[in-house]
Amino acid sequence: MTEATLLPSSRRWTILTIIVLALGVGWTLLSRVPPAATSGGAPPPSPREGFSAPDFTLDVLGGGQVTLSDLRGKVVVVNLWASWCPPCRAEMPAIENVYRVYKDQGLVVLGVNTTFQDSEADAAAFVQNFGLTFPVPLDRTGAVSARYLLRGLPTTFFVDRRGVIRTVVVGGPMNEATIQSKVEDLLQESP
Repeated sequence: MTEATLLPSSRRWTILTIIVLALGVGWTLLSRVPPAATSGGAPPPSPREGFSAPDFTLDVLGGGQVTLSDLRGKVVVVNLWASWCPPCRAEMPAIENVYRVYKDQGLVVLGVNTTFQDSEADAAAFVQNFGLTFPVPLDRTGAVSARYLLRGLPTTFFVDRRGVIRTVVVGGPMNEATIQSKVEDLLQESP
């Protein structure tokens, strides 16, 4: 092939490439879906440190309901657990001890049982065996666990009086000194 025959062929490929790229960009722009159409508007709060704790309302073991946002003004420990989880079993006495010491100073512990992967009967037996006195909300559908992006059990969120997650601990067991230190720091902050 001579240079004269390559030039027109090369030019044709360049023009074809530009047309294909322009069509691709045009199709991408015309076919995109606006974020509001897929998420219903603003995304829910992220379950990360420095972000508002996602709100939830759950039935409580033994009766009643609890709504996280109703607890603003208090320090809240949200602990997601299951009765079959060995680290959950190991850290629960420490959580109970810290709760008993600080509940009169504004501490609330919500021991959210992941009932969708546990059973209410096993959760109730667990609560009785450990003598737990804090509320145990039941995540029967897994919606709260999904909203909190549960990656492992136990997972604990330390939430300040404004409803902001200050610390996230995935896994365990946490010892009593760790729990107490985090709770004391949050209780000492002005409301």
